[in-house]
Amino acid sequence: MSASASPSDPLRGTLLSFGHGYSAAALARRLLPLGWQVTGTTRKAERAAELAAAGITPRLWPGEALGDDIVRATHILVSAGPDAEGDPVLRDFAGAIAARGSDLRWIGYLSTTGVYGDHQGGWVDESTPLSPSTRRGQWRMEAEAAWQALAARAGLPLHIFRLAGIYGPGRGPFEKVRQGTARRIVKPDQVFSRIHVEDIAQVLAASIAQPRPGAIYNLCDDDPAPPEDVIAHAAELLGLPVPPAIPFDEAEMTPMARSFYAESKRVRNDRIKEELGVRLLYPGYRDGLAALLASGT
Repeated sequence: MSASASPSDPLRGTLLSFGHGYSAAALARRLLPLGWQVTGTTRKAERAAELAAAGITPRLWPGEALGDDIVRATHILVSAGPDAEGDPVLRDFAGAIAARGSDLRWIGYLSTTGVYGDHQGGWVDESTPLSPSTRRGQWRMEAEAAWQALAARAGLPLHIFRLAGIYGPGRGPFEKVRQGTARRIVKPDQVFSRIHVEDIAQVLAASIAQPRPGAIYNLCDDDPAPPEDVIAHAAELLGLPVPPAIPFDEAEMTPMARSFYAESKRVRNDRIKEELGVRLLYPGYRDGLAALLASGT
């Protein structure tokens, strides 16, 4: 792609999105008005109808053959999560994707900051050794390595994006606060980093416009914070009582929810600013929550 392309106006292309979910949809909303063609996979027929209504060519996967879509794609986004058997896209399509080689302009793999593991509230950046402490983090680390190995063998323009906790329209705390179901679970020294979905989309668009094969980027805002602070601020914005604090050791939680508290770290985002020139739309959760409230989402 031309170096003159700007993050807000990437050159047109054809994006094939594996596991077309929340973050991929935000990217598509940026690309479609610019003349891009977007094909997205989903497991559910009802979701396929939603994709079509949004201007995206839907594909049911597993199920439909995607060979022609891989051949036509100029860009590939992978947000389908790995499992105990590895990355599902690589299981089904590693050979077809490898055959495209450097004809592809960009591949983006959406990973997670969970690959860094627990740092007891300390800072991490893209050079921090990976040491996941959860099963999901381990799977993501292994999937990253598998994609990197394929990219090295086939000359693929791979970019890895490690996402912090995602929020945005439809994924904010306001509804639970209004319903009285929000909980402020307090674990000493617990801190998380977050990222608004529209900032994910603008970082991906910036990378598409300025590809750097082999690059790894942390996607998070500037304001890591304890989760109970976010709930309290949401309640204050709504003018509702702040939910009472519940000590972590006393909280009833699913194993999945409890696993999120197994790690505490602050994630640096300097690289997206320095290499891609990104200026975050929502540099902190206060900015993001205020915008969600103002938009009614």
